[in-house]
Amino acid sequence: MTATLLWLDDFPLLRLEGPGARDFLQGQTSADLREIPEGVLVQSCWLSATGRLRGLLEIRMDPTGADVLVLAGDAGAISNGFDQVIFPADRVRVSAGRRQQRLQTLPDADTVAWLVPGQGLAKDCSDLPLADADALEQWRLLQGWPSSQELTGDTNPFELGLARRISLSKGCYLGQETMAKLASSGGVKQQLRCWSSTAAISAEAKLGCNGNRAGVVTSSLEVTPGQRWIGLALVRRQWLQEAELEGPEGQCLMLQRPGGFQDPPVSAGSS
Repeated sequence: MTATLLWLDDFPLLRLEGPGARDFLQGQTSADLREIPEGVLVQSCWLSATGRLRGLLEIRMDPTGADVLVLAGDAGAISNGFDQVIFPADRVRVSAGRRQQRLQTLPDADTVAWLVPGQGLAKDCSDLPLADADALEQWRLLQGWPSSQELTGDTNPFELGLARRISLSKGCYLGQETMAKLASSGGVKQQLRCWSSTAAISAEAKLGCNGNRAGVVTSSLEVTPGQRWIGLALVRRQWLQEAELEGPEGQCLMLQRPGGFQDPPVSAGSS
């Protein structure tokens, strides 16, 4: 994908109302929100207590609270999770959710914006074509953008290349202890990789290397009928330097790092 396209879609939006919204989200999400100006979109994650990724979020603070857009994950579960840990002293409440229209340019996110009802596209975007479902899925796979196939409740942000969404310098937040341990030990057991093949291979297929179990396919897309498939796979740490892996029926999968993948931080003494 080389031409600039527009990704225009609507996503679930949660509303946190009250003067304690910033402090509450500071303790519940992975981004450092302390000095973020109002109106700025912040990329963040919602994690389990053990650091498993449960949702990709985009947060915008305002004078009376915050809006939390759910880019990936179960918005209902996130809303319930927030609600269950709110105490009166937090001075915040979760309001009923709605849908929010969001715009992003592809392949690079030079423009990311939330649109208000009735708002037209900016002049510099109005002439750009909208990405269809196939183009959007190809971009997702090449960038390594996790979807439901990768958000299984068993993966953490460092495995999925989402290190830029994780603050290691702010105070305690949900899942922070696990993230800090992974960063200090270099202990990620697997990482997300793009793959391409001239043979069909489906999601959940096991991958091997010289007879060893090396990973599992999470997403698959036929891009040229009968000739080329691409997708994502979680590859075990020992095999991340391999240029190719084998599918369960001998298919050859060529591997590459996703375009948007950011390596987790590794301490000098980790291996």
